[in-house]
Amino acid sequence: MPSILGSGRFSYKVVEDWAKLPAGWSFREVAAVAVDKKDRVYVFNRGKHPMMIFDRAGNFLSAWGENLFRRAHGLHMGPDDTLYCTDDGDHTVRRCTLDGKVLLEIGVPGEPKPYMSGLPFHRCTHTALSPRGDIYVADGYGNARVHKYAPDGKLLMSMGEPGTAPGQFNVVHNICCDVDGWVYVADRENHRIQVFDGDLGYETQWHNLHRPCGMYMESGADPLCYIGEVAPSLAINRNIPNLGPRLSIMNSKGELLARLGDVRAGLGTGQFIAPHGLAVDSRGDIYVGETSVSAWPQLFPGQPEPDPLRSLQKLVKIAGE
Repeated sequence: MPSILGSGRFSYKVVEDWAKLPAGWSFREVAAVAVDKKDRVYVFNRGKHPMMIFDRAGNFLSAWGENLFRRAHGLHMGPDDTLYCTDDGDHTVRRCTLDGKVLLEIGVPGEPKPYMSGLPFHRCTHTALSPRGDIYVADGYGNARVHKYAPDGKLLMSMGEPGTAPGQFNVVHNICCDVDGWVYVADRENHRIQVFDGDLGYETQWHNLHRPCGMYMESGADPLCYIGEVAPSLAINRNIPNLGPRLSIMNSKGELLARLGDVRAGLGTGQFIAPHGLAVDSRGDIYVGETSVSAWPQLFPGQPEPDPLRSLQKLVKIAGE
């Protein structure tokens, strides 16, 4: 498999075994990734040490969260270098310092609201911030809602219901905002990204996607949006090529600029299993967290799970492109 993905402006070198874990440690699977202003990488994972921190060379720095999180799912780095950690197993969003101090908790730990009630939360999935600091929470595994909170955690409004029409969702999975305050929602099982204004009024939607799962949007004007798409998992289509898993790079109008990855899932260089969470550092390098353990039996039924099973990749942007 190729060690270089993409072409031209979007050319990347695949780095094998980037993260240097302490002896005996593992990620199990990586749900989300974030990068701070010093390009330190925060890996939100489902192993025994939920938050692991590395420098950009992959050297292990520290870990925390062992007695805090039940099931890692979403991670967002705020402009003040605080982390918004979304725990779908605990039905909470926690704002934390970079060393793990909890500054804000939204939701009641271990107490989900009724399934599809629309009330926050039932297995919330991801968090984003508006330019003013308002907090948007995707509530997508047991609800079909997006909730908007004030910076202090006060609920301002909720929007969404199950379905396929604009403003309806089938697994609200990921969410991000741009500098103009528009909100981008990965409506995974409807194979689209829906775009809303800051008051969650529908604006438009992006298609030409397959189960958009991970999402990262740059800051600044006309930002790039990096999207992790996961593969089909039904017996009748899991082997169809060109449906993912892959990464797609789009501009702020939803126009496709590049696609990275092979035509099918796999563990070879340049292939993905389940790109679930993405982050991009100051040099344009991409960090891809994969929920490989969850996806393996769907993609490769009956085949033994490799141990360890890769769940984090780094793609280094090739200089000069």
